[in-house]
Amino acid sequence: MTRTRGKKPPFEPGLIPAPGALLEWRDSQHFDRWQDRPCVLCDKPTPMRSHAGEPVHKACAENWIAANPAEARLGRFASDTQPKSNQRATHA
Repeated sequence: MTRTRGKKPPFEPGLIPAPGALLEWRDSQHFDRWQDRPCVLCDKPTPMRSHAGEPVHKACAENWIAANPAEARLGRFASDTQPKSNQRATHA
């Protein structure tokens, strides 16, 4: 399998939040530090990316899930499979 330099394959999505709930997007692959692109939902520039690489604001994706609950079950926008860090912060 060959990979194009600089191109990462889409990463695996996790659960789809219930309408009105927040997406858990902690993985750095959701952020493109090099290029803002028009959001697929509102057309304003964003560095954020969905699991499939679609440019989309996290808030726009959450609003779309709330407005389209049946279609949202198909998995267009989903949370990460697991939080980036499984360790809880312990403060003395």
